[in-house]
Amino acid sequence: MSREQRVKVDAMLRRPRAEGPQSVEVLRAGFRALMDQMVVPDSIRTTQTTLGDRPALHVEPDNGAEPGTILYFHGGGWVFGSPETALCLTGQLVTKTGFEAYSVDYRLAPEHPFPAAIDDTLSAYRSILDSGIDPSAIAFAGDSAGGGLTVTTCLAARDAGLPLPAAIVAFSPGLDATRTGESMETKDGIDPIFTREAVEHTGAMYLAGADPHQPLLSPAVLADLTGFPPMLIQVGTNEILLDDSARLAARARDAEVDVILDVTADVPHVFQSFAGGTLDEADEALDRAALFLNQRLRTRNPVRTSAR
Repeated sequence: MSREQRVKVDAMLRRPRAEGPQSVEVLRAGFRALMDQMVVPDSIRTTQTTLGDRPALHVEPDNGAEPGTILYFHGGGWVFGSPETALCLTGQLVTKTGFEAYSVDYRLAPEHPFPAAIDDTLSAYRSILDSGIDPSAIAFAGDSAGGGLTVTTCLAARDAGLPLPAAIVAFSPGLDATRTGESMETKDGIDPIFTREAVEHTGAMYLAGADPHQPLLSPAVLADLTGFPPMLIQVGTNEILLDDSARLAARARDAEVDVILDVTADVPHVFQSFAGGTLDEADEALDRAALFLNQRLRTRNPVRTSAR
């Protein structure tokens, strides 16, 4: 069944698209339409709130949350996406862990290029800390560009002298604006979603002329991860961004950071989005992510108040 599921997902992602670079409006509409097809768990409740000065979505289990908070950063190439488009992932993590989550609606390029997104996610983390939640009960999680933000927000927090979260979970993270990973070439055509042209198109909007050779843009090749919390990085073998994950895991290892590089064969970028019965590997990967988060957070029992 899994093989049939993978073939079906791959075919869906390869549906004909317009040739050449797309406008921001077309990219955003297309991404919303794709993510509207994903399964969102029924057993959650959502509330609009704010973190720092940005909107956010508070996601909780219907039957009440266990001690533990996930700060989630959505994907979308720093150009599209929202907490709503990532709700299939945030909802699954909340359902599988019992923790609450806050998903940040950070500013997007090209209207707000680098480092606006990191400024917003760092501000959201400050807000959660200021609300009284202990950092030992907080995990960063995110997918794609948001997976990259789990790392760069942690770098920014460390540089600002803030205590770091207890764990990081990154799904298919984008971690190298220099685009130097070998998988950019070896997975060309195998990846059903991305081409080099596509990621460079959206990447240029985020960079807005900034030099990609800096840790906050290319942590997979330039970041010092000393002192980072334990990390779980999940990625599929059919991704041109595969080496972003592999190289970050190597840097974490070299910095004496606990790291799990969890590679699933023959699945696409952010394959976890297809949880809920569409792709068995997606549900299994999210079960592993939930186990990791429970191991890192469940033993904590801080006094919690609502984030503002």
